[in-house]
Amino acid sequence: MAPLALETVIVLATIGGLWLGARLLVDGASALAARLGVSRLVIGLTVVAFGTSMPEFAVTTEAALAGRGDIAVGNVVGSNVFNLGFVLGITALLGTLDRTRRLVHRDGFVLVLASIALLVVLWDGQLSRLEGGVFMAGLVAYLLVLVRSGAIATVAEPADPTNPAVDAARLAGGLVFVVVSARLLIDSASTIAAAAGISEWAIGVTVVAAGTSTPELVTALVAARRGQSGLSVGSLLGSDLFNVLGVLGLAGLLQPLAVSSEATWSVVWLLGTVLLVVALLWTGRQLTRLEGAALLVLAGIRWAINLV
Repeated sequence: MAPLALETVIVLATIGGLWLGARLLVDGASALAARLGVSRLVIGLTVVAFGTSMPEFAVTTEAALAGRGDIAVGNVVGSNVFNLGFVLGITALLGTLDRTRRLVHRDGFVLVLASIALLVVLWDGQLSRLEGGVFMAGLVAYLLVLVRSGAIATVAEPADPTNPAVDAARLAGGLVFVVVSARLLIDSASTIAAAAGISEWAIGVTVVAAGTSTPELVTALVAARRGQSGLSVGSLLGSDLFNVLGVLGLAGLLQPLAVSSEATWSVVWLLGTVLLVVALLWTGRQLTRLEGAALLVLAGIRWAINLV
């Protein structure tokens, strides 16, 4: 098998590994948390949200420590565009998405602010440790607001009748899958970018981002098929917030990052996408199939621009 073809197979395999690892991690951690008396809502807003963003955490952190700033930051920017374009668009095509006014007004507004902050921070092509710390502080402040507003309940619920050893094994196995898959994905994606003559930013904001967004896609589709469309919208907005404030915040704290000039315009596109999605959700009670199709087309255009 030709080297480039082999690297492509590895990328596809690592995407599957990221999805499987995130699923195992979320299932294991959720069961253990429930066994400790943590409410399902707390689990959903913390364990599940962190779990679906775990591929982004693993890939971006690994890339940051390896000095690959374009892949580290491009993964987060591309994942957010993928979530709000492809994932939200596909979910809307399956059926009109309902939303709650409080979710849009609170989470949508915070996501707009986070995206503006990201544009300001990356305007000079750098993400410093101080800026990473500010992002992490922003995430902590946001979670505290959720707690104080009652968005996170603290009523304990009975644990599921599962074997704690099995839950721990799922948690550990999921973590291994995610970490190993992240390392292989970065190496193979970098090789493909070099062989194809495209930048690491382009490969990070497209292929790598799509791979790390697999858990969000699966979670949103499952929620939509179960008629829990509000959960689909909420999980995507929450995941994007975690990506910007948590993932990039941690990466910046671990290693100051430098990105190419391509980053600025990609973040401008991301901000435009965020504003469009929030406006669509803000002005109407639903996200229609037509609006979902429009989001898909815009995301496809951005992918084409990045890869040309």
